[in-house]
Amino acid sequence: MPALLWLPASCALLLIVLPVAGLLTRTDPRQLPELLLSPAALEALRLSIRTALIATALSLLLGGPLALVLARSRLPGVRVLRALVLLPLVLPPVVGGLALLYLLGRTGPVGQLLALVGVQLPYTTTAVVLAQTFVAMPFLVVGLEGALRTAGERYEQVAATLGASPWLAFRRVTVPLMLPAVGSGLVLTFARALGEFGATITFAGSLQGTTRTLPLAVYTTAQSDVDAAVAMSLLLVAVALAVIVVARPRAVEGQL
Repeated sequence: MPALLWLPASCALLLIVLPVAGLLTRTDPRQLPELLLSPAALEALRLSIRTALIATALSLLLGGPLALVLARSRLPGVRVLRALVLLPLVLPPVVGGLALLYLLGRTGPVGQLLALVGVQLPYTTTAVVLAQTFVAMPFLVVGLEGALRTAGERYEQVAATLGASPWLAFRRVTVPLMLPAVGSGLVLTFARALGEFGATITFAGSLQGTTRTLPLAVYTTAQSDVDAAVAMSLLLVAVALAVIVVARPRAVEGQL
């Protein structure tokens, strides 16, 4: 590797690491266990992990087939469809939350229909899951589509010539090809859902025990207790690092 590249690479690493390390300088290590084990922090952490897991499963259930359609479909408008799928990646999360609110809220077109059967989504735990899925699912779709395009269609074509039906070829050929990308994509999707803030607070609010995930708890606590907010931030960083460092290498190898 050219030695000249070490300088910008080091600057990039410092830009990422130093702000996180700055949190450690703001916290008293003696108070950290008490702050991290507070009922509010543990409740927010449990809610965050539960909703992020559901959002990740929902992203796989819906995003996997969508990635396959984008990679294999010959529809004329597939490029437009791909752009729409990638839209949550570039939209501010608050805009995504507003879009969900005006669609599924009491005055929204879908929300009014749901109200007829007694279903209300905004400011519920379900709203948290929907907001997390909205912002996190494109990460999974992008990874899976890229893996499918890289693998090509030759294996499915060979399976078809041997008499395999499309569904059989999908189960026995396409799915095994996707497994490494699925594992890696699930890790990134979970991490993104875990850290979601803007769409969640806009669409689901910040109700303790119901919609106040750990990122929202950090924001709310920071208004009155900075030390507790920093401790929660470190807890969120630790969980995210554990997920990425421990799970992602196995995912890349196709072992997740």
